[in-house]
Amino acid sequence: MKPVRVMALSAAAALVLSACGAAATPAGPALNPEAEKYASLVGDAARGATAYGQTCSACHGPEALGIDGLGKTLVASEFAIGLPDAELMLFLATGRPSSDPLNTTGVDMPPKGGNPALDDQDLADIVAYLRTLEK
Repeated sequence: MKPVRVMALSAAAALVLSACGAAATPAGPALNPEAEKYASLVGDAARGATAYGQTCSACHGPEALGIDGLGKTLVASEFAIGLPDAELMLFLATGRPSSDPLNTTGVDMPPKGGNPALDDQDLADIVAYLRTLEK
């Protein structure tokens, strides 16, 4: 399925779920149903800093400021900042191929940053760490 169609279906599903009384996040509307599995996880920023350094820093840099031609800044990313934590965890878990029209680097972001050993708690920890860096 094309990414634009997936996004449209996800948005429609969120609207339907919110109209049906689905649980909303404290920050806003109902989550993408695929992100619900991450909603109850609470991350630890200190553990996230370690996991980030071992996996994400290769493309996004040690300070999360991005590396030209590889990964974007995560410190001032409207995309990352704008997502609820569970949605950002889902994004990290699934990645974004270079063929995705929303991928502006032309470089694949592999699922889990290419580290299949990361589990859901690790993703929650990384998101908690990233939230401490946002500007």
